[in-house]
Parts: sequence; structure tokens; C-alpha cells
Amino acid sequence: MLTRLKVSGFKNLMDVDIRFSPFTCIAGANGVGKSNLFDAIQFLSALSDRPLIEAARLIRDEGGKASDVRSLFHRVGDDYDTEMSFEAEMIIPSQGIVDDLGQEARASSTFLRYTLILAYRNEQSFLKPFGSLKILKEELIRITKSDIPAYLIFDYSKSWFNSLPFMSRSRGEYISTEGYKYDDNRIIRLHQDSGSSGRKQGGIVGGKKREFSAKSLPRTVISESNAIDSPTALLARREMQSWRILQLEPSSLRKPDEFVAKPVMGMDGSHLPSTLFHLATTPKEQSESEQTLTVSIEENEQEVYSEVANILSDLIHDVRSVSVDKDDKREILTLMVQGRDGTLHPARSLSDGTLRFLALAILKLDHKIQGLICLEEPENGIHPERIPAILKLLQSIATDVNEPVSADNPLRQIIINTHSPAVVLQVPDDSLVIAELKEIVNNHKRYKGVRFSCLNGTWRTKDAAVNIVAKGRLLSYLNPVASNEKIDVYSNGNFNPKSKKRARVVDRPDIQPYITGLMEDILES
Repeated sequence: MLTRLKVSGFKNLMDVDIRFSPFTCIAGANGVGKSNLFDAIQFLSALSDRPLIEAARLIRDEGGKASDVRSLFHRVGDDYDTEMSFEAEMIIPSQGIVDDLGQEARASSTFLRYTLILAYRNEQSFLKPFGSLKILKEELIRITKSDIPAYLIFDYSKSWFNSLPFMSRSRGEYISTEGYKYDDNRIIRLHQDSGSSGRKQGGIVGGKKREFSAKSLPRTVISESNAIDSPTALLARREMQSWRILQLEPSSLRKPDEFVAKPVMGMDGSHLPSTLFHLATTPKEQSESEQTLTVSIEENEQEVYSEVANILSDLIHDVRSVSVDKDDKREILTLMVQGRDGTLHPARSLSDGTLRFLALAILKLDHKIQGLICLEEPENGIHPERIPAILKLLQSIATDVNEPVSADNPLRQIIINTHSPAVVLQVPDDSLVIAELKEIVNNHKRYKGVRFSCLNGTWRTKDAAVNIVAKGRLLSYLNPVASNEKIDVYSNGNFNPKSKKRARVVDRPDIQPYITGLMEDILES
């Protein structure tokens, strides 16, 4: 779970510092830098798994093409910065069978800070026609349990916090850099730690370390971690690899699956039939009796299909059932939706909005998919009056901070971006972050960079350095949206922290006069 991200020198992200809760909505006009934040997250994820140059090529430039290395750096006019830096605070899984050889790892600390500074290397070759990257600094350190309240500032219940395995049994460093960052002789060290798989030297855990010359490293050190020497670093790597951007493609959503297809939904929405079929036909608890197992499968199948249908009916009222058609002759799985009139509709005949909602419903049920999921403009293809339903579904996918983390409440996180007033008014006010372009002066250069701001009175203002958005900036989002649901979390105009319900932006007393005034202007015109 990504709890905080600092970025500087990446595209138009300069001195950005943003905190995340289980559900975050980033709102802003087109072109301000919302997608650049997602690109930064995707870049960090790729760097945990791929060589530097390959990770850079995964990120798109402004024209939508695969980037050359230089286009990732912040620029003013024709002048590019030569460095970019990232700092990510994260909660990682405490254990898992996660390395390439199937070895189990157990973390010695589960709240970590990862720092990475990259520089542009102006060397060109046939394989690197646009230059390459070099690592100036890489660091992975623990955040102690006593310091956690100062870093984890969003609202959560005591039961949720206590269910997180915050451990701190080892040294403070898992990855460190020695030497001045511009010194080609600097060394990056991957330390052994006191996780369950860490080797012991003379009875002391963490006695050895692997050293790498930073000058010639083709990839990050964290991407080289394994369960034997550095289980905590490996689990941090797996956490970063789980940071993904969900880009649902209608063509992928509509495709049937072969029997041998992977039973995990792709980030483009592929393998929906296989995923749903696997969820429906895999009982939660298997019995030794074959007869009992058959009954268990049938019961589980009915329960899963019914749950998906119920979720989908919040968007489309004309839904009776959802199922997967198993064609044994062609060995094909096809997703089917039955209307209330009994007509069966295969996925290929469903609307884009229905398919997107269906994919999110399946994602909610598939607890194997964990980590951070970013989604751009979830309102696309959805009728405005049904936007509250899809936002409710997205929030339900994220971990519920009022309940302990468990198999039914996995540590999942959702970040969306939008420019839709209908979305902004319906999200919880403490989840809203406004992205704006502001003029910045740095090193005698004047340019515009993205700044992220929050509403006053939310948990984000516990950070003294946070930017507070001016209410006038919200006027473009204050179009009223009809909703029959009333959320009462305010008493005499003040927020009631004991309420389990979360206030939407539209419910705030300090926002109401702006909505009223806006409606009066509309009526007068």
C-alpha cells in the first residue's frame, strides 16, 4: 500500500509531495499532470522488475508514443533537468512465497521508505539512441512502529491498525548508498536482514551484504533482491510490482477465453470469463469427500454469480443473472448476462459502460488481486446518474479501514483521476485531491508545475506543509448531481468524526453556498 509519494524532476512533477489513503480521487483539468502522477507510479513499479532503459520505454510521452529517456525529465523550454528523484513510503506484505525459486520470505519490517535518484547519461549507441539512465542513489529503510502515527495520518480504526503486521526487528537499512552521488566510485549495498529467510553469519543476522558499483548498474538493486539474502527488500519489490494502472479496453473485455487461459484479469480487462469461472468453481473450503466437494462447488458457483449480478444491477436494473457459458466442444468460456426478460447477452453485445462495471465487480471479488490499482476517468461510458454506484463499487474494492485486514478485506488501494464534476461531488471529501498548474520559480527559472491541494478540515491538513485548495477553484466542479441518499455526518455545521459514514464534497456546509450561488447564476442566465 502506497501511503506517500514524493517526486521531483519527472515530467512536470517538481517537488510534489502527496499522501494516499485506501481510496484517493485526483481531480483536475486536462493537461495539468494527473496522468504524469500515474506514470511516476508505473515507472517505479517497472524499475522494481526491469532494466532502467526498458522501464523508461514503458512510459508514454505527451504524444502517446513510447518515450525516449530524455522525455521523462522535467524541462523548461528546450532545457531538460538532468536528475529525477522519487521517495515512496509503503506498507508491504509481512510474508509470502515470492522469489523466482518459490522460496518463502518473511519481512523484518513492514513499513518502509524507498528512495531513488536517477540521472540522464548522455551516451548514445545503436541500442541506446536517446541516451540512458544511471543511479545516483538508492535506499530502502524501515519506519519504526513508534514513528508510524506521524507518517500514517489518514483516519483508520484501531482494529484495522492492529491487524497490520508492523514489525521492526532489524537494522534500519536494507539498501544503502555510500559515496557522493556524482562520484563514479560510489557503492550501493543490499544488506541482509533478519527476515525468516535471511542468512546468519556467526549467529548475527544481517552480517553480510552484496555490493554493486553504481557507475555501471543496468537496473535497480531492489530488482535483484531475493528471499535468501534480503526477504524484506524482496517483499518491497513485490509490493511495487503490484502497483498497476487499470486500462480497460472494450475489445479485451469482450473476448471469450480458452479453457487454458490464465484465471486472472489483465489490467486491460482481458480474461474476464476465465477469472469469473475460476472464482465460481473454486470453493473457499474444500472437503476430503468428493461428494461434499461437488456440492460445495455448486453452492459457491451460485453465490459468486449472484453476487456479481447484484453488483451489476446497481448500474443496470435490467439484470437477472450473470454466468459463464462453458463450451466443451470448442473449449471456450463466454461471459453471459441475462436480462429480466430472460434474454441472454454475450459479452460482445454489451455496452462499454456495462463491461467496465462488470470488470470492477469481478475485481472486487478476486482477493488474489492486491496492491495499488490506478484508474483513469472511471466515469467514461457511464451515465451521470449511475456515477455514484461506480464510485461506491471502487471504494468497496479498497481495504476498509474500519475493519481488520483479512482474506475478505485485503490490503488493496484505489487511486482514480477525473475532471468530471459529477465524480468530484460524490467522492468523500477527505479522499479528494485537486491538481492545478501553478507558477514556480526555481534556480532563476520560471515555469508551471502541478500542485496537489486538499480541502480544509480533512485529515490531510494534519500535514502542516499541505496545500489547501481555494474554494473558488472548485466552482467548475460544483454542478449539482441528483441523489436520493442523504449522508448526515455533520452536526451544527461541524464534522462528526465518530460517524462511520464519510462526507461527500457535495454534503459540506462550506460548499453549499457555492452550489446555491451557482444555481442562481444559471437560473438568471
